[in-house]
Amino acid sequence: MATRGEATAVGRLAGTVERLRLELERAQAHSAGRAVVEMGVGVLVERLRCGPTEAAGQLESLAEQAGVSALALAADLVNQAAADQISALARAFVEGAAVPPDEPDEPVAVRLRSTEADALAGGDAAAAARAMLDHALRPLGVTAVAVWAAHPDLSLSLAGSAGFHEEEARRWRHVPPGVPTPARRALDERAAVGYPTLAEASLPSVGQHEIRGGRLAVPAGKGGRLIGVLELCWPEQLPELSQPLQRQFEALAEVAAATLESAGGREPRVPEAVDAQFDELRQLTDGLLDPCMVLRVAPDGDDLPPPFVIRHVNPAFVDFAGRPTGAITGARLLEAYPLAAEPGGLAEKVEHVFATGEPFRTPDLRLAALVDGVPLVTRAQVSVSRHGSHVAVVWRLDDGTPRVARLLQHAQRLGRIGGFEEDLRARRIAWNDTLYELHGLPSTAPPIALDQLPDHAHPDDRHALGRFLRTLLHHHRPASTAFRLQRPDGVTRHIRVVAEPVHEPGSGLRTVRGAYQDISAQHWTEVALAATRDQLAQSEQQAAERSRLALQLQHAIMPPARGPLDLPDLRVGVRYRPAEKGHLVGGDWYDALPLPSGDVLLCVGDVAGHGIEAATGMVALRNALRGLAATGAGPAQLLGWLNSVTHHLTDNVTATAVCGLYRPGARRLRWARAGHPPPVLLRQGRATTLPQLGGILLGAVDQADYEEGELVLEPGDQLVMYTDGLIERRDESFQASLAGLMALAEQAGGASSGGADGLEEHLDHLLRYSNADTDDDTCLVGIAVR
Repeated sequence: MATRGEATAVGRLAGTVERLRLELERAQAHSAGRAVVEMGVGVLVERLRCGPTEAAGQLESLAEQAGVSALALAADLVNQAAADQISALARAFVEGAAVPPDEPDEPVAVRLRSTEADALAGGDAAAAARAMLDHALRPLGVTAVAVWAAHPDLSLSLAGSAGFHEEEARRWRHVPPGVPTPARRALDERAAVGYPTLAEASLPSVGQHEIRGGRLAVPAGKGGRLIGVLELCWPEQLPELSQPLQRQFEALAEVAAATLESAGGREPRVPEAVDAQFDELRQLTDGLLDPCMVLRVAPDGDDLPPPFVIRHVNPAFVDFAGRPTGAITGARLLEAYPLAAEPGGLAEKVEHVFATGEPFRTPDLRLAALVDGVPLVTRAQVSVSRHGSHVAVVWRLDDGTPRVARLLQHAQRLGRIGGFEEDLRARRIAWNDTLYELHGLPSTAPPIALDQLPDHAHPDDRHALGRFLRTLLHHHRPASTAFRLQRPDGVTRHIRVVAEPVHEPGSGLRTVRGAYQDISAQHWTEVALAATRDQLAQSEQQAAERSRLALQLQHAIMPPARGPLDLPDLRVGVRYRPAEKGHLVGGDWYDALPLPSGDVLLCVGDVAGHGIEAATGMVALRNALRGLAATGAGPAQLLGWLNSVTHHLTDNVTATAVCGLYRPGARRLRWARAGHPPPVLLRQGRATTLPQLGGILLGAVDQADYEEGELVLEPGDQLVMYTDGLIERRDESFQASLAGLMALAEQAGGASSGGADGLEEHLDHLLRYSNADTDDDTCLVGIAVR
């Protein structure tokens, strides 16, 4: 078992390895950048007619005056002198084309020119693929690149690739004609072809078992002739392809085409032949159900102990740190798992097995890895065996370990959480990459110690940070607080910091571990929610007041209950049931009024909408109809006039209505309808609807004609005029709802005493047993003939 001091030493070693890897990446980027700068110097030599030394000095001076880097200025000069896809794309960005939200900070022209320079320096498609992935595509989430050369016999060859391990690229070096791959589809359609995931597309392609996410195949051509395809691979779903992104990929396809053309479209050199022993071992491990990786001594590994390279992983391999297999294959064992160097760790077991040939097996071995700078530890059953010049490592993990690692990575990224560890005595501080981003510092900057944190906070928050530090450093208790971090770039972020002391037996407090989280979005969301709550409270108060006024207006015109009217030859009963929800005050209305002509006006209407507008519209139409009815005109003419009133004298109001004029003595009813359900007649226990007379709803057009019907009623008849709130159901058609009303009317007629004396019971029964479910207002006018 490793001591705490040994584990700390291994952790520092792992951090050193990570820093060296980042420095190597920066050196590679610098090399490509120098090539772009040299091209920019060449442009100035031609324009200024000066020597290279003077031109280089001019470039530095101009860049300093413009406030940009020499690399960015050189890329601009090359773009101005060139007439290719990259220069066109750069001009589009300068002219204000939208930049995708995930676009890296480095200018797109710089990244593309660096890619082009690296590709030209490499001289083949493999170098071009590596350059595209390192400079242009990895910042956009791409994890692997393939450059395919197209041949006249419709076959494809893998001219170059990056991000796939060696064995996978070798297996796909030639694709025969007729194989439906994404690259073949792009050539056939002569356009870029994208797939959300390769698994859903059901198309074979390189890396299909290890990189199953989104794929994009972009045709690569020169002079109108397609000579290959650039295929890009994402580990997750294919992102949304904005126009600027598509143009970047097209520019990279042009770089790939130039590389293929210079190489004459020949197939790549086949790597050294695979020895038969390794081939057999690979086939054997691919059949295992447990994760397995095959190691060999690095070709240039003359050190002792020898460095091991992960040459192959089987399809069942699962990295317990949650990384894709493409990030593992081809890496050195201690680069992929630096914490394996701890005493008694995996690296020691592999070295022993390779040196002695004795297999090693254990049901419980500690495995450790760094996930974004945070150590992740698991226990596994491990078996290590030597096979000639190779070592096979088989492990069986706890099923939840890789999932926890992936969750940790995603949680840190999405939650903008950065972890830290501070050795209080040695004054050593370890930050992960996210923490540098939160503080707005480059990864080469020294981390900020906890006791220096108040110097980087808003003055008003220094008192809260003082309490946090006293609790943590003096009382040795876990603590947390929120403060405003003032970054060097002038940006203020709202940060929450949590930390806990790590007590060591016999030595007191030495180490503090914790995390920072950027809660700026949460803070401003809370501010916006507070303002929104105030606005909602005011809006709700105004809405309640409007609803109260509308309800008062409605009840003043139409009380919910009203006694029967005894008129010559008939009795009239009315019912009004408001909506169940108080804020849904509607525009239903009714009227029963003796006229100077001796006729009786009977009407029901429904104004569209709810609220004060519907209520005031209802009052306007009801009063207008009363005034128009005094002229002695018939119901069809009255609705025609009312339609004009609705169209011209109200603001965007539409309504439906039924209007009837009853002549006592003759018991004759003339009636018309404007888009309203027809009245229901109950005669001798049988219910029927009056004919569906033609008539458009009120207010829809300027002029409208309405049909008029006539009916002679008999003693004992009951006629019901109603609004749709009585019958409407969300799950039934209008005809079905109407049939249900007629059945209910027959039932109500049988339950009541019949005739005029049973009218009130009839109306109450209809309201009580109606199966409508729209929560709308309901008006009823019942007419019983005596």
